[in-house]
Amino acid sequence: MDLNLLRALDALLQENSVTRAAERLGTSPAAASRTLARLRRTVGDPLLVRAGQGMVPTPRALELREEVGALLRGCDNVLRPGAGFDPVHLQRTFTVQAADLLLVGLAGTLTDRIRKEAPQVDVVFLPESVEGGPALRQGWVDVELGVLGHLDPEIRTRPLTRMTMVGVARSDHPLFDERIDARRFAAADHIGISRLGKRLGPIDSALAEHGLRRRTATVVPSHTSAMMLARDTDLVALTLADWLPGTLSALGLRTFPIPLDLAPLDIGMAWHPRNSTDPGHRWFRDHLAAAALDPSGTGEGDGSQGSATS
Repeated sequence: MDLNLLRALDALLQENSVTRAAERLGTSPAAASRTLARLRRTVGDPLLVRAGQGMVPTPRALELREEVGALLRGCDNVLRPGAGFDPVHLQRTFTVQAADLLLVGLAGTLTDRIRKEAPQVDVVFLPESVEGGPALRQGWVDVELGVLGHLDPEIRTRPLTRMTMVGVARSDHPLFDERIDARRFAAADHIGISRLGKRLGPIDSALAEHGLRRRTATVVPSHTSAMMLARDTDLVALTLADWLPGTLSALGLRTFPIPLDLAPLDIGMAWHPRNSTDPGHRWFRDHLAAAALDPSGTGEGDGSQGSATS
């Protein structure tokens, strides 16, 4: 039985009138009458029978009325993306690839937001170990969050916010005894942060423009380990401005502006287009974006949220 026939049956059972059903369906009474005859043959029941000037449903028609209506609503939900989506019933695991510094800042807020609406949704965070590979295309990762690069051409992206890097050292570091200029910054021993063990980066290029070089005494794979090391040594690390202030204070760390002309970091998220219209995935992306823009969960995001692009 085709969907149009089901819609005609629904109209006839709701209206108990061929004429009113025809008006509802946008057709003629004669056409609606022919459809009723076809339905009677298909169902093996008269469905509507004459009773004086009107028509009344048979017991079989009464049984079918709610069932047909529910079936049509289900079909409409299938054919209308996102219709009827309710996160409270969602049972799913989402995988996010993000730098540990971003993860530490937003994971708590994201978890709280999700648990309030979708208690059966789980989140798995992965390090940037698969960055630059086919993780999104292959479905290993649902969303990549951070400074986006090396993406496959079909990947969808959404800009979120712009962040500035700052220096960080223990609060009683000698560096804070005087104004921190480029020369004093370069003279300090530094902590490099690289999963691949790289010692040089944009800061070294900026220092070279001033005729300066720094010593990267230690290289660690994550920002978290860099901050822990800075807490216990005279080494200088890097972090994001206005990010995790409570954690930095608890660790006895203090930040300072880097005295160089450095480009800000554009933070965004990326996903594969097969998930663009999926209501669950779209719901999760919205919550992830909100947590990135307002990691403290105070509802005071910076308003720099962008739209999705290809």
